[in-house]
Amino acid sequence: MILTSSDQWDHEALSEVMAYKPTPKQVWDNTDIASPWLNLMRNALNTQIWSFKHPEFLAVSATHGTAHLALYDQATWEKYQLTKLAGDKFKTNTLIEEKKAQSADPANYEDPAGAFSPEDNSISALMKRGVVFMSCHNAIWEHAAGLIKADLNPDKLSHEALAAELTNHLILGVVLTPGAVGTLPELQQAGFYYAK
Repeated sequence: MILTSSDQWDHEALSEVMAYKPTPKQVWDNTDIASPWLNLMRNALNTQIWSFKHPEFLAVSATHGTAHLALYDQATWEKYQLTKLAGDKFKTNTLIEEKKAQSADPANYEDPAGAFSPEDNSISALMKRGVVFMSCHNAIWEHAAGLIKADLNPDKLSHEALAAELTNHLILGVVLTPGAVGTLPELQQAGFYYAK
């Protein structure tokens, strides 16, 4: 339930993020899958890069709560019927799908339907722009408990085994942390500005 050794999470990747020197850098406390969290991070990137001329700006998502459901691959959404946890707005994990706007000409950053517009609010688009999505082990543990309680555990896995399976089905590039809320102070000590 509680991770106690750095080999139980993505310690090296997390250390690299914390060691990132350019400033400013920002960590987002993202908890609600139905909130405008991806849009807000995209807007922050655009403003920092083009308005304030900080091309090395780094945005990090400390993801937990229902927002964390968006970090699981589509196969996991189907197997565990994650729409029942995410809400009716999310029949599938639409937040990881590539959008048509992602293939627009990136040189035209003013295009209202282009790669930097609200038409391209997706985790994959933001990851390609350098945003780091951090997974919360505590959220995974709680999701496993919720699936067991709701009898959405088709293989009848133990709590530990189900949490491990969910962890193994995070989308490629997500950084596993021992807990999002507990990692936030570490990122703030490393110079990241907190955003909600």
